[in-house]
Amino acid sequence: MPLQLDKDIAAALVAGAEAAADVALPERDDPLALREITNQTLTTLLANLPPTPQVKTVSYETVSEDGTTVPLRWYTRGTDKPGSAIVYVHGGGMICGSVDVYEPLIRYYVHLTGVPFLAMDYRIAPEVHGTIPAEDAFAAISWLFDKADELGIDAGRIALMGDSGGGGVGAGAAILARDNGFDLARQILIYPMLDDRNTTPDPALVPTATWTYDNNYTGWHALLGDDIGSHAVSPIAAPARLDDFTGLAPAYLEVGELDIFRDETIDYARRLLAANVSCELHLLPGAPHAHDLIGMPFDIGRRSLDEKVRVLTSV
Repeated sequence: MPLQLDKDIAAALVAGAEAAADVALPERDDPLALREITNQTLTTLLANLPPTPQVKTVSYETVSEDGTTVPLRWYTRGTDKPGSAIVYVHGGGMICGSVDVYEPLIRYYVHLTGVPFLAMDYRIAPEVHGTIPAEDAFAAISWLFDKADELGIDAGRIALMGDSGGGGVGAGAAILARDNGFDLARQILIYPMLDDRNTTPDPALVPTATWTYDNNYTGWHALLGDDIGSHAVSPIAAPARLDDFTGLAPAYLEVGELDIFRDETIDYARRLLAANVSCELHLLPGAPHAHDLIGMPFDIGRRSLDEKVRVLTSV
């Protein structure tokens, strides 16, 4: 029996397709067109989140490996000081997304948990290439460790969270953190984009792909250029290329069984466990890519959110 989409998500996708019937889909390998339509989609999905008046923001900045300034935004709920904090890496398939686009979701996480979040506007492809996004995310990690006392944070309770492309960038930053002596409390990777070699369509997943194999090629090719799929790719850019998982931060991984990132996420969890790194893996039946955003009003989205809140508050 073939895998089936969750019925609520299936209905939402049909309604979305009808509403966007006049929108031209971007061609394969056109990252700027894909950026525009994906940012519009994300903005629409996140627009209906509840207001979060208690959540406040402060802007900071840090400097990446190459000397470029990385904008940071610090989110807190009222006077809450739980001692923990999350470095958040927004999604976007390596080519889109921003802190502004994801702000409603970041604020909602902080509103629900009381845990402060630090988000960064890492640079994206095709304007930059290779390991630069992960280096920008690592610069934010380093900054938060340095400012922990000043911000009332326990440096032993700093975790990283990223979804989709941000999950891949975040996983690369977590490798850099390990390699530079920063002990993250956890890496929370939500349907992470880990492997640039994942561009050959799986027929069982193609009909349900909300992030398609063409999209995936477009994002990876924009980031890696002609190195895509070759031995030249760094594990900092594509963490599935990593050989040594020893000493990485304990992980929470979540992915849908109909997500094109399913197998690479499961394999990443397996390799973490093989290196004796604690790993909690959630595989959601009936769920495609972005199941938590598309399914936010439904049972599948609520279950996903409850698990995230549990993990975030346990850091």
